[in-house]
Amino acid sequence: MIRVLQLHRLSSTTMKAYLTSVTQLANHWGRSPDELSVEQVRDFIHYLITERKLSFSSCNQRIAGINFFYRHVLGRTGFQLNIPTKREGRLPEPLSREEISRLVAVARNLKHRALLMTTYGAGPRVGELVALKPQDIHSERMLLRINQGKGRKDRYTLLSPRLLEELRSYWAAYRPRTWLFTNQHNNGPLPKSTAQQMFYDLKRRAGITHGHGIHSLRHSFATHLMEAGTPLPTIQRLMGHASLNTTAKYLHVTAKHVGGIGSPLDLIPWPTEEDGQE
Repeated sequence: MIRVLQLHRLSSTTMKAYLTSVTQLANHWGRSPDELSVEQVRDFIHYLITERKLSFSSCNQRIAGINFFYRHVLGRTGFQLNIPTKREGRLPEPLSREEISRLVAVARNLKHRALLMTTYGAGPRVGELVALKPQDIHSERMLLRINQGKGRKDRYTLLSPRLLEELRSYWAAYRPRTWLFTNQHNNGPLPKSTAQQMFYDLKRRAGITHGHGIHSLRHSFATHLMEAGTPLPTIQRLMGHASLNTTAKYLHVTAKHVGGIGSPLDLIPWPTEEDGQE
């Protein structure tokens, strides 16, 4: 299966997820997955939904991995689970500009500050963030290059003067070579889990209780660009979204989406104290 995954040139993250899906299926039945019937596979997914209570996205990932195994590894092109894949209707939870400012203020470590500002200022995914290299900073064009992002696609995103100044201060202090943000031994990229934990620590120190992981900064990047009037297709390219529909979800969380709209509650003529006395 690993060989076929590599031939399809899937990312290491996708490969790991697909292998985990098939491993869990085999462990669930205690048998090699090529010996299982379609109904047994369906029973496994039913178990994940009803017993494990996995989210839509987690179940979809398991289904995708299992479908890949049976169709591409075993060559059963007609393999069909007939299980609909649904997406959760969860909206992004961006942070406000004031909350971003508080995060930056509590990030006294130069490396943490640079990492935080890069995530918010350019909007990379966390995997793209830790894969950045010093040569990806194109200061002459004021662009940041994202190499082999999601879907193995290259793109450019914003490099603001303020971020460039911060990255120069960081580079002068740390002198990173191969990777822009290195691990504690300086022999590899910073682990994604370390970047996540750093963000959670800063969020706690800043007194911010809503939002999720470091991906909240990417959500904030897109939302604040949209509120500033940046065209949707431009944000799509900066974010590296394959579909404009993915970018359009930020329309539902911008302040402009509901700003200036009066609630019907405010239009009701409420009785005064004099009316009650009558």
